[in-house]
Amino acid sequence: MDAEYLIVDEWGAFVGLHSERLRVKKGGEVIREAPLVTLEGVIVTDRGVSLSADAVAACADAGVPVHVVRPSGAVVATLFSAGLTGTIQTRRAQMEAARDRRGVALAKAFVLGKVSNQAALVRYLAKYRKDADPALHRELTWLAGEIMDCAAELERVDGETAEAVRGLLLSVEGRAADKYWNAVRRVVSVPQDWAGRTGRGATDAVNAALNYGYGILYAQVERVVILAGLDPYAGLIHADRPGKPSFVLDMVEEFRIPAVDRTVFAMINRGTKLEMDEEHLLVQESRRAVAQAVLERLDKPERYERKKMALRHIIQNQARHVATFLRGERTAYRPFVVKW
Repeated sequence: MDAEYLIVDEWGAFVGLHSERLRVKKGGEVIREAPLVTLEGVIVTDRGVSLSADAVAACADAGVPVHVVRPSGAVVATLFSAGLTGTIQTRRAQMEAARDRRGVALAKAFVLGKVSNQAALVRYLAKYRKDADPALHRELTWLAGEIMDCAAELERVDGETAEAVRGLLLSVEGRAADKYWNAVRRVVSVPQDWAGRTGRGATDAVNAALNYGYGILYAQVERVVILAGLDPYAGLIHADRPGKPSFVLDMVEEFRIPAVDRTVFAMINRGTKLEMDEEHLLVQESRRAVAQAVLERLDKPERYERKKMALRHIIQNQARHVATFLRGERTAYRPFVVKW
């Protein structure tokens, strides 16, 4: 990978600082090291991990975030340098936008990005079946068109605030999702009795892998939201709730499909074994496989603004575009729609 991520997922591991490097030890034995100068982030994925104060301070000084992710994929904590939260101009604009048409435009763009990327992935999955299974190819192409019909409905959504149009946006998103997961069932090697998409509390390996992958993506998006000077809690599509990073959840939407869905579906179709324990959580080896695959995907280039750019850099640029749009320095925010 171009960027280096330190994943610490061993119970009893200790992360300390040693000569400008993070050193992971377990039982007195060094099991991993990573130089701070090349480190993009630290992902801690087990409750039995401890970090030294020196390691935390060094990460803060180097601008390296530390994310604590539960085995379910829920991000429970992120450590940043305190200076990253010191911006105010963008946050003021973000709060004001929640009460005017900027918020409406931004919320619609986030949903458009998600729905358009769902259609793009279905078309991508269809094109490789044109000769092998023409009937399936036609069905997938039809479903992709149906998803884009939902996207077209967004043009007619209008209101004074994001809160006023939230119900309409969620309706469009929900109907597009029904068609998307219907298509997924036909081309991804899920069990025949797979009940479909389940978020919190998933008890099957497919949904558990997706949820864990979304957690890894969430950590990356939270970082760029804060770096762009945005407030992670002031959402537009996702309603405000104490402790809920609603704006991060808003921004995650347009990147779920290219960063996580495509990655997990490819793992499943290649026969990657995803195992769960008795608590319906992915076992350590499966969590590590999903995390590494998603992080590698984030480093792969996509076409963006007439050039090739790593997906993680695209996410960072999109967060900056949100900020400049909210401040009135950009006339519109255009979501990232992948071209496969």
